[in-house]
Amino acid sequence: MLFLSPLWPLGENPTPYAPLVIVNKQTNELAYIYKNQIQEIYRVATGATNELTPNGLHTILIKAVDPYYRKKNIIGGSPENPLGSRWIGFDAKDTDGRIYGVHGTNQPNSIGENVSAGCIRMKNEDVEKLFSQVPVGTKIFITRSDQDFESIAKQLNGIKTD
Repeated sequence: MLFLSPLWPLGENPTPYAPLVIVNKQTNELAYIYKNQIQEIYRVATGATNELTPNGLHTILIKAVDPYYRKKNIIGGSPENPLGSRWIGFDAKDTDGRIYGVHGTNQPNSIGENVSAGCIRMKNEDVEKLFSQVPVGTKIFITRSDQDFESIAKQLNGIKTD
């Protein structure tokens, strides 16, 4: 069983069974943790360079179904929309949840690669499942590590978030 300390970085004290998302850029995987146990591990795509997907502890602020792609004025639900079917936006680099996110993709062959401009891409069916499980306010921790997800989760209490 996975145990997370009741003490949390930044002085926050979430409920003992709060959901948590961990992204490991080294393995291009995302783990969904709930009730102190790894529920699912998904393959993802992350930034083309290590710096593009910001490390640290972030908070999910926004969730959207069929998100609109502002950069190229592409409506949600369009097959040309690179954001896929769901957007789970978080506050990396003091943003408002509209710049960095976990989202679907119209390029499923990119999953497992380091190719994005900073977001975390998932297969649409995977992000739809995650979307239904993580509420706004869920913490997302992004790292580059050779440790497994259980070890990363156990160490979160002592990790600096910058």
